[in-house]
Amino acid sequence: MSTNGDATTRVVPVRHVKQWIGVAVAMVVLAMIIHTLLSKVGTGTYHCHLVSGIRRCVPLHTWRFSWNIVGQYLTTSEIFHGLLVTIELTVIAMVVGISLGMTIAIMRMSPNRVLSASAWSYTWFFRGTPVLVQLLFWANIAILYPKLTIGIPFLPVTFIHLSVNSIFVPFFAAIVALGLNEAAYMSEIARAGLLAVDEGQVEAASSLGMTRGQTLRNVVIPQAMRVIIPPTGNEVISMLKTSSLASIVSVTELAGAASNIYSSNYEIMPLLIVISIWYLIITTILSIGQYYLERYFAKGALRTPPPTPIQRMRTDVRGIASKFRTPRPAREGAR
Repeated sequence: MSTNGDATTRVVPVRHVKQWIGVAVAMVVLAMIIHTLLSKVGTGTYHCHLVSGIRRCVPLHTWRFSWNIVGQYLTTSEIFHGLLVTIELTVIAMVVGISLGMTIAIMRMSPNRVLSASAWSYTWFFRGTPVLVQLLFWANIAILYPKLTIGIPFLPVTFIHLSVNSIFVPFFAAIVALGLNEAAYMSEIARAGLLAVDEGQVEAASSLGMTRGQTLRNVVIPQAMRVIIPPTGNEVISMLKTSSLASIVSVTELAGAASNIYSSNYEIMPLLIVISIWYLIITTILSIGQYYLERYFAKGALRTPPPTPIQRMRTDVRGIASKFRTPRPAREGAR
């Protein structure tokens, strides 16, 4: 209660009715998901046994999502080998994509018309064609170029002859396709980050006598990283899942390994759940790494860095505990 002159005003806390309705709906949906994940269905068979001379039969049930089969194949050597190939594809393709994408972004911002036009054409082509088509193209590049020769251009002088089929094996073709495709997207991400840096920073560096390369390395790129990191993290996670397309060109990565298994035992859904679990595990690890990278590069832009998930959890626990804490009785004589 509070007073304002002779009138008395009652302070009422704001009621968040819509929020509580949303929480109730979310809890019901969550309960339904947990129920269906842990539910069992009848197999159509019965187990019969004698009880005091009477034959009794009970129906047999099994997990709807075949969790027993999921646990059986979750840590098999075939799945682990496919997981390792998936990680290799993701890391190598992203290294190629980030390195080439940063170069293309710098070319795109160059005052030279030839360099900027070349960078724009690269981005236009690789963003305009599906990555699956690019995978199939590089896997069958030997149809167009059976041999690779190194020599003097436009002259019949060659030094090295190489067979394209021996170079563009399925794994290498997948790396080339995924890396070149990723470079087109990374170039736009890097260009957006570079453009986000204020032009006054470049002018100040130039006034100090820095060259264009020194300004880019020491002034522009460090400040652009806080803009580049979030979408780059998303691209890494997207590349992890896009690498499953490599199974089309006979690369035995995670999805390809599961396909080889369920094509022989016909346990399609359990094997799909297995690879989904591994994708979620790797994605979670990458998301945690992305969060701490964003937190590190945000030091120069924020006075106080955002709290970590553990710090947020502690704050939430303290807030909940404070609501159930019994207030201490007031001391005698205290007002």
